[in-house]
Amino acid sequence: MCRLFGLSSSPRRTRATFWLLDAPDSLSDQSHRDPDGTGLGFFEADGTPRVDKAPIAAYEDRSFAEEARQVESATFIAHIRFASTGGLQPRNTHPFVQDGRLFAHNGVIGGLEQLEEHLGEDRALVQGDTDSERFFALITRETRAHGGDVTAGITEAARWIARNLPLYALNLILTTPDELWALRYPDTHELYELQRHAGGHHGGRHLDHSGTAGRMRVHSRDLRDVPTVVVASERMDENPHWQLMAPGELLHVGPDLGLTRRIVLPDAPAHPLSLSDLRPEAAASQKAA
Repeated sequence: MCRLFGLSSSPRRTRATFWLLDAPDSLSDQSHRDPDGTGLGFFEADGTPRVDKAPIAAYEDRSFAEEARQVESATFIAHIRFASTGGLQPRNTHPFVQDGRLFAHNGVIGGLEQLEEHLGEDRALVQGDTDSERFFALITRETRAHGGDVTAGITEAARWIARNLPLYALNLILTTPDELWALRYPDTHELYELQRHAGGHHGGRHLDHSGTAGRMRVHSRDLRDVPTVVVASERMDENPHWQLMAPGELLHVGPDLGLTRRIVLPDAPAHPLSLSDLRPEAAASQKAA
């Protein structure tokens, strides 16, 4: 399934190195399905969003995904894509940019024609073919309608989809230059958060997070001295303070690392999808890889 990763050290800008895909070191690793794309999003000092992403359609694309990326930001977002909708093209690779915000999603949303009809003229926000970018467009529209309140935008968009469209999962991470939001809904996929003290659980240690099966590694010496909040699809180190987000929980990390959390989707989806309901490629994208 897709992997999500978000990190905030706000208000401090910190340097981090990302390896979005490790080179396979055994035949068993090589037998695993390769992802369909990788992407990293961050912000320049002036708040300009930057995205470094590419689909994986050939060997040279995989080599590109294995390269170390050293970037500096107060917030970061990374995504490993297993495609459920949309071809292997840059426009369908996460993260997406709208209104100066970055967004990545793990899940499947059905009824895209109904969603596009609901978006109306805001369909112009969408450049690609994915359900994820259409979900982001709805969040962007609702955020504008609520005077720039991103929490309200995510809540209203997710509630509309949960009431009206078939869905498998809506897990997301959204970032601005100094804030981060994460939503887990429903209980289909896990999403974890970690409030990491400067130096980690034992103190004096840089951050070194690694995903399973060669998917994503993040290293930062700066976080030896700076606290941070991390959100990820899986626990990425042995820190005992990782917490599994509750289904329907929306987490907000403010500009000073202040956390707020509340259940914004207390009920099950009106039209839940199971793996057997999905097209084979969509079902494959939602299984552990």
